[in-house]
Amino acid sequence: MNKSACFIGHRKINLSPDFQKKLKNIIVKLIEKEKIENFLFGSKSEFNDICYDIVSDLMKQYPQIKRIHYRTNYPNADEYTKKYLLQGYEESIFPQSVFGAGRASYIKRNQEMIINSDICVFYYNKKVFLGDRKHLNTQHHSGTALAYNYAVKYHKKIINTA
Repeated sequence: MNKSACFIGHRKINLSPDFQKKLKNIIVKLIEKEKIENFLFGSKSEFNDICYDIVSDLMKQYPQIKRIHYRTNYPNADEYTKKYLLQGYEESIFPQSVFGAGRASYIKRNQEMIINSDICVFYYNKKVFLGDRKHLNTQHHSGTALAYNYAVKYHKKIINTA
């Protein structure tokens, strides 16, 4: 069975060339040392976007890896919609637990990604800067915090890049 890793992080991150290089090195180690072949992606975060770009670029060097999109919409996608959903991915999955979850659909989607991963790569910072010297304590209020705590609860191997 192919091993999987998911990416979950805050919508906004401190993105720098050094961080991108660090993240690329982490992903290469996942492929080479951990034998990860499936990379699971959600949506709606800068962290997700940069991880997607790195994995996509690495596919030239590692053709065995796949990008798998876990989505929160189109539960009964027809063939035409599936073609659209697969743009940029080798597979698109709508987890059954997301069906009817409403506002919690992203939480349920992240939980499915965690359960189906051998390793969880996070960008989780307990204090996220909101501007004007305000910080949000994310320990209980962000989707990333909920996902991180869920991964800890299920004893997943976690790499926190923040």
